[in-house]
Amino acid sequence: MKLSRILLTVPAVAALLLATPAAALADESVHVKLLELNKSGASGTATLTATDDGDLKVSIRSSGLVPNSPHAQHLHGSTAGMDFHCPDMSADKDGNGYVSTEEGMPVYGDIFVSLTTKGDTAKASGLAVDRMPVADAKGNLSYDRTIAGADLPPGTIDHLKDLHIVQHGIDADGNGKYDTAALGESTLAKSAGLSGIPEETTDPALCGMVSGAAVGSVPVGGVSTGDGSTRHAADLWYGAGGLALLAALGAVVIGRRRTFVLPRAQR
Repeated sequence: MKLSRILLTVPAVAALLLATPAAALADESVHVKLLELNKSGASGTATLTATDDGDLKVSIRSSGLVPNSPHAQHLHGSTAGMDFHCPDMSADKDGNGYVSTEEGMPVYGDIFVSLTTKGDTAKASGLAVDRMPVADAKGNLSYDRTIAGADLPPGTIDHLKDLHIVQHGIDADGNGKYDTAALGESTLAKSAGLSGIPEETTDPALCGMVSGAAVGSVPVGGVSTGDGSTRHAADLWYGAGGLALLAALGAVVIGRRRTFVLPRAQR
């Protein structure tokens, strides 16, 4: 192939890529494994999916929770680079054998998004128990909700990996319900002006940290055996990256124009 043909090929392929419709970028998901706190015996998984239009899909499946009872749940953390994580029992500062919300919050951060079943998802709805999901008679809880991007705090999608999921509600005395007999009234609820709410209702039962890459950031590790992202590499090729590579190739060919000599047999 003559040099002139090589030079003509580069813009031709570039034009072909421009004419080829770019595949829509896929929604991206990060996954969370929910681990028990406060000897709750509960476990669960969650998936946080950022959609192309900026919304956030939240899907949670938990088991072993207090049956027939509401469970407050939230995204905790920060988008300001704070190093929050799930607490261990060393956070139990008063030594009563349970990590309260107040004791856990300095470790996993303040409420960022309240994962209610309906209505607003603001921090102020953190104790809106009437709008929180309810575990069934076997202690299983399923939650699915798409939160509009306009209702998310700034930076939520870009810093998804910095947030944690916490589900609240334990059964300290094993009687299958919330009451004040075991741990008394919730000090958190009292501080919010609510009386008569058992401490069992607000103590955390499960906490999970996002592992792997967050949407909008450079991959930082794997979700189990993956990189945390569901975006396909092919989607990136049909954008600026592919054209940039072709441009670079053209520059190399042109730069070598004076020294590139084809064997006589190929002229």
